Amino acid sequence: MALEDNVCTLVPYFTVQSGKLEEFKALGEQMVTRTKTEKDCAFYGFSFNGDQAHCREGYYSAEGILAHLENVDALLKQALAIASLDKLEVHAPASEIAKLQEPLAALSPAYFTMETGFRN
Repeated sequence: MALEDNVCTLVPYFTVQSGKLEEFKALGEQMVTRTKTEKDCAFYGFSFNGDQAHCREGYYSAEGILAHLENVDALLKQALAIASLDKLEVHAPASEIAKLQEPLAALSPAYFTMETGFRN
């Protein structure tokens, strides 16, 4: 039976500095390990295309996103010292976006309101 899709996703894209890809990947592995303990995380992982990185991540609520960012804060700061955050999107129901706009303002994400869909 399909459920309403209320999963909140962060969609960040990074460009890693030349010669720093292995260091970035190691930080990504640490973030994956740390994120495994988060009860509100639906999925989380990194994918790569050359020096470009993407973190594929979904949470069951806005609170899950905020808890995650707190959990990986130190590692993310290290990653941002060797990579640029080129693009950040948030995809979520309007009620969850409202909870994220102020806390994420410094990151200037683009917000996409989930209006129709399902998940299994």
